[in-house]
Amino acid sequence: MIGNDVIDIQQSRQESNWQRKGFLEKLFTAEEQFFIQQDPNPEIMVWVFWSMKEAAYKIYNRETKRREYIPKKLICKIVSLDNNCITGQVSCGENSYHTKTAISDDSIHTIAVRCFSNLNNVFEIDKTQIFKDQYGIPYLSNGGKSAKDVSVSNHGRFEKIVTII
Repeated sequence: MIGNDVIDIQQSRQESNWQRKGFLEKLFTAEEQFFIQQDPNPEIMVWVFWSMKEAAYKIYNRETKRREYIPKKLICKIVSLDNNCITGQVSCGENSYHTKTAISDDSIHTIAVRCFSNLNNVFEIDKTQIFKDQYGIPYLSNGGKSAKDVSVSNHGRFEKIVTII
């Protein structure tokens, strides 16, 4: 299982005022809010946590086939920070998802997987041969063979399509 989310930082600055009253409280747990407020660059941490939640939610949705708005039920933990790469974990009830977030000057991109070892087996692919099932969940067509899980994300100037190889 795989999920991903990309955020165009420039676009997020135009579309969202993360500093407005109630924004953080609506989307993030108290611990996540504390982490955001303590970070030297809180704006980036807002979008890192949001991206982690979105990527994990795509797996949750694939597993449950339920579309829900549950940002505070998706609980983020930072496992390690290494320059412009953050590994983390997102839990939702009994479910646990492993994440890896890449941060650049222009974007934030998070991948989420169920199995930790798959974090190193994720590859970006082209959009050809992608189809969606009746739940809107994307798959890669293998020419009549079984379909392969893919995750599609786009925001502003960026689109990322990933799968586990």
